[in-house]
Amino acid sequence: MTQPAELVVEPYAAAAVAEHPGVVAVLAEPDAPLDPGAARVNRLTRGALARLVSSEAFAALKPGEGLSLGWPSGMAATSVLVLRLGRKADAASARKAGGAIGRAMKAEGALLLAGAHRQAAEIALGALLRAYDFADHRSGEKKPLGALRLMVTKPEAVEAAVAPLMAVAEGVFLTRDLVNAPANVLTTTSFAERLEGLRDLGLEVEVLDEPALEKLGMRALLAVGQGSDSPSKVVVMRWQGGEAGTAPLALVGKGVVFDTGGISIKPAAGMEEMTMDMGGAGVVAGVMKTLARRGAKANVVGLVGLVENMPSGNAQRPGDVVTSMKGDTIEVINTDAEGRLVLADVMWYAQERFQPAAMVDLATLTGAIIIALGHENTGVFANDDGLCDALLTAAAAEGEGAWRMPLAPAYDSALKSRIADMKNVGGRPAGAVTAAQFLQRFVKDGTPWVHLDIAGTALRKDDTALAPKGATGWGVRTLDRLVRDRFEG
Repeated sequence: MTQPAELVVEPYAAAAVAEHPGVVAVLAEPDAPLDPGAARVNRLTRGALARLVSSEAFAALKPGEGLSLGWPSGMAATSVLVLRLGRKADAASARKAGGAIGRAMKAEGALLLAGAHRQAAEIALGALLRAYDFADHRSGEKKPLGALRLMVTKPEAVEAAVAPLMAVAEGVFLTRDLVNAPANVLTTTSFAERLEGLRDLGLEVEVLDEPALEKLGMRALLAVGQGSDSPSKVVVMRWQGGEAGTAPLALVGKGVVFDTGGISIKPAAGMEEMTMDMGGAGVVAGVMKTLARRGAKANVVGLVGLVENMPSGNAQRPGDVVTSMKGDTIEVINTDAEGRLVLADVMWYAQERFQPAAMVDLATLTGAIIIALGHENTGVFANDDGLCDALLTAAAAEGEGAWRMPLAPAYDSALKSRIADMKNVGGRPAGAVTAAQFLQRFVKDGTPWVHLDIAGTALRKDDTALAPKGATGWGVRTLDRLVRDRFEG
């Protein structure tokens, strides 16, 4: 598993500035005195840093952006990265600045001269997140990233601020690793085994196999996986850091380890990306790891439904009718609308067993949400304004795009079936909305619920300020903040 680069917090040492062999990063502002770290670099480079800071190019930078001096004379560094941030910068700008450091980090590591900047820890988090590199399946010698050395005036205070952020980074990295993993490696069985490994962090982990799921009546979920040789499973992860007896927050994730579309098979072009169709389960796993690593004072249960959707002589067919754990019957019109069948059973089980205070599900559910929102925002659907507002506030604070979409009874007519209680699809119009309407039928009265369609945000073909191309880990930071803000005492 990929681990964040080592982070070392230490007091400022002038000698180390000249000797560091990798990237040296400093903070500066036009028309402002250089702090001691930047002043030291300026002396070593014979005024080159001051000339850069006074340039029109530097003045035009936005908070979080920077310019680089390559192979500076008088220093062992490969480059000096000069970042414009400002004393009043918010966490998002600080992380963006850190992302520039992480993008430049190599085996030699990086040295950040943050001085007394109040956002030093957030800069470090941005660097660690952007430095992520999924190299599990590359041959040849793997060179680990060097450490990120963070020089500050008050190391103890910064270390205290860094500790919970490192827990977030580890959770994001777990999610990215899971979403990036190929389906022949991340099977339903190996996924469950990885989650069982979280017991070492204090999580209670339970794996339900197919006989147990059959006994519970999860026939909608089982129907999705019946065409695959990979057995369907549900994994339950419990973190009980809050008061005993307090109802937990339930996080539910879709974990389709590969989605061919089943008998309603997908086009070949782009099907390789369906290794990410377990993205919702990956986020739930990452959040649960983060909560355990930072010792969250809340009760949270994470449930993931792990299946593989394959065509075979035993696969479910269009026209089949399956019975959910709730007891509702579902006419399967399209076997490629399988994620909602998985979630329906796991969501119902979560409510039956745990009576949660609130429930959030995550799924790479519909291509329609990408048409609506692109890759910048997750689609948010909710039956409770308070919970929805809290989640949107958390997402905004973390810089993770999220946009609320409608739910309304008028959409239910699209799900009417001639032979069953409902169909699993409602046609092309408002496809993401009708999918959410379907899921809402498996939410009990009185359960605050949010559905997150992360089809557009779980994986990207371009890199971003905090992630290279591939899995983003969207949602780990948002849900961790939601727990901190709303569910921790």
